[in-house]
Amino acid sequence: MIKNLHPLEIKVLLRYGQNDELTSERLKKDLNYKEGHANQAFSWLSGKNLLKEVSRTPHVYYELTDFGRKVADTGMAEPRIVSYLKENGAKTMQEIASALGLENKDVGSAFGSLKKEGILSMGEGGKASYTGSPLPERLTIADSLIKRAVEKNAPLEQSELSDREKEVMAGLTKKRGISETPFKTIERETVVSKLVGEFARVAQELRAAGISGNEFGEVTPDLLASGNWRKGVFRGYNISIPPARIIPGRTNPYVQFLESVKDKLCALGFQEFDGPLVETEFWNGDALFMPQFHAARDIHDVYRIKNPTHANFIEEPYLSNVAAVHKNGGNTGSRGWNYEFDNEFTRRLIMRSQGTVLSAHQLHKAEIPGKYFGIARCFRYDKVDATHLSDFYQTEGIVLGENVNLRTLLGFLRMFAVEIAGATEVKYVPGYFPFTEPSIEVHIKHPKLGWFELGGSGIFRPEVTKAMGIDVPVAAWGIGIDRMALMALGLNDLRELFCEDIERVRLRKAKF
Repeated sequence: MIKNLHPLEIKVLLRYGQNDELTSERLKKDLNYKEGHANQAFSWLSGKNLLKEVSRTPHVYYELTDFGRKVADTGMAEPRIVSYLKENGAKTMQEIASALGLENKDVGSAFGSLKKEGILSMGEGGKASYTGSPLPERLTIADSLIKRAVEKNAPLEQSELSDREKEVMAGLTKKRGISETPFKTIERETVVSKLVGEFARVAQELRAAGISGNEFGEVTPDLLASGNWRKGVFRGYNISIPPARIIPGRTNPYVQFLESVKDKLCALGFQEFDGPLVETEFWNGDALFMPQFHAARDIHDVYRIKNPTHANFIEEPYLSNVAAVHKNGGNTGSRGWNYEFDNEFTRRLIMRSQGTVLSAHQLHKAEIPGKYFGIARCFRYDKVDATHLSDFYQTEGIVLGENVNLRTLLGFLRMFAVEIAGATEVKYVPGYFPFTEPSIEVHIKHPKLGWFELGGSGIFRPEVTKAMGIDVPVAAWGIGIDRMALMALGLNDLRELFCEDIERVRLRKAKF
């Protein structure tokens, strides 16, 4: 057995005994291992029945983000806004944002919270004013948590917080998408293992053979040049291991799946549309009736472009139409959002965060009746897990026509869920999107992952369509095509779609 041991395993066997409780932290401290090395050693030893896990303890930590460090220096937005209004009287949202150097949506989110708590109110002309009520306790606690994290210069552990502090922390942190929150949530586990089985005999054989785990594993130019190869011992090489197979290239199964979705929609009479990866806030949000000052912007944690930061212009008359819709509803019959539209913010460049931006572009040039679709690569500042990626694909579509209605939309959603994804259990859940009413989420049941959202859909609001010159119903959807592939390709994790293991890719090819 000792010939099949890796140096990472050898050092553990030689260093520890039966009663030692082993964790990755202990190996990092005692053997100078990196965490990945420690976990690899544990995995290999467990596979050889020389190590057994004895306990697993979950921990939750709250780590200060870059935004949190900025808040620690400048102060939280809410007390700053209250202080500004105390000194200067009623002001519009834009005046507050400009005076304090805050983002439009941050001012809007802060105002919404303080208005609910009776601290601020909205008066004539869309001006916010201070009511005279004291600041809520949560702000004092939030400020204390941020200062504590700065002083500690390390994450705060959940177990160290009081019940009230935990409640406040829930509003200061996110698990997925950590942009513009003071903290990010980190979930870890402390796994304790012990050596078991015949580890003592194996360790004895290693010592008898003079194997320490410090043997040379490869011949490098530096090793030859220095002559140090003469001073050490080399690990044994197994020359009987067969070489890697050379396999001819073939179409990636996920690419083939994307093409099959295109073929299906084209066969149904849809026309394909596309657009740039870099978009403006105008098309990504404003044209979809997402208010610039509203927390609805938090639905998408976007990547901003560093250089250039803004587009030169936005096409007319769509800029004026959309600005009017936001301000007072324009010609849509709506009251709009009742604020002054920010023409500077709307030109800001970002990475496309949703496929619906393609539909916004298509509306003003669409035929009526008409059916359109696109497969859009999107980007969000997101934590990657089994059902979330920060770089993902959506299939986006719209159907325009006098007779288009909710039943039309449900038919297409069922096609995606059953015929393309291959789901056997489907349900429709009411949802919220600023640009559709009614709004529907379609959920499917995965055999391993359970129920998860496949995508969102709805009927575009008049505030979206009329600003683009469309006066008929428009059904729209944005479906996570990566998630459809989970079902269609028999996978349990989205990350497997982009796996570097060619053997696993070949297996997926066989299933598809």
